[in-house]
Amino acid sequence: MRKYSVIIPVYNRPDELRELLECLAVQTYKYFEVIIVEDGSKDTAEEVVSLFQDRVDVHYFFKPNGGQGFARNHGFERASGDYFILLDSDALIEENYLTVVNHKLETDYVDLYGGPDTDHPSFSPIQKAISYSMTSVFTTGGIRGKKSNMGGTFHPRSFNMGLSRKVWEATGGFLTSRMGEDILFSIAAIRLGFKSALIPEAFIYHKRRTEFAQFFRQLKFFGRARINIARFYPDELKLVHTFPLLFTLAVTSIPFWFFIFEPFFYLGLIGLATYVALLFIDALRTTKDLRVAYLGVCAAFVQLFGYGTGFLQEGWKRIWEKKSHRETGAAIEYPS
Repeated sequence: MRKYSVIIPVYNRPDELRELLECLAVQTYKYFEVIIVEDGSKDTAEEVVSLFQDRVDVHYFFKPNGGQGFARNHGFERASGDYFILLDSDALIEENYLTVVNHKLETDYVDLYGGPDTDHPSFSPIQKAISYSMTSVFTTGGIRGKKSNMGGTFHPRSFNMGLSRKVWEATGGFLTSRMGEDILFSIAAIRLGFKSALIPEAFIYHKRRTEFAQFFRQLKFFGRARINIARFYPDELKLVHTFPLLFTLAVTSIPFWFFIFEPFFYLGLIGLATYVALLFIDALRTTKDLRVAYLGVCAAFVQLFGYGTGFLQEGWKRIWEKKSHRETGAAIEYPS
């Protein structure tokens, strides 16, 4: 049987980790270990982990804070499995998650996979709205975990990612600890010849941020990360990645057109109203909840404005820095 090592970096989230460990304790596929890497937390999860020692093959490691990428590397080095699975500590999984993954690898093996994320019925309306926004075709989330919307090669994200020991040995792990480190890792693996794939059935329930202010900061970081990826792989910066910036600039410029060229002002309002209507209808169709649909529209604007702002901030910085510059600094706190 293939042995899996589930690697989970943790930063001040013991309560969330408890919920994920509860999910792992009831997995139908039993041949796995769990590697918890506490990344310099003040509010540690050691006590929580100790509660599961008799239910799960779990191993706890503490290291100085260095960011989630290097925390995962720390886990790779201590894992004994044949195949590694990376999960964020704010994830929940169904009891057949590992069974689904193992079936896929037994029938159509790949060295690198990713799975989608969705919302759980127990999530709050804001969490459901943010989940909708992060997976909607009307935002930057349209390609996350959806085959029909993907363009090009699928790049697994570390909130729900699997990789063989061979991938780790060939890549050396995560090159950076933040700023798009998971996409950089996926690109490196794929360019070494490893095949990546989406496993739609291997989904997680991703709790994400619970307030729009936190969500904005998270997406701002994602926008910055996209520019950072271009520092390493310039050809990976596509026109589609500029959409949130263009949207942000277009929406914020609408009031000025009233004084510059009034017809553009009304065209802008019509375009914006059309977008909001389509977004609301789609959110209502997807969530079947009026309140969540309304909040979904709000979440979409927070997402696009946050990403666009971060993209502009880091892009402006990139214009003036030396082209050989690489962002490799450690993260003080987790952005996701």
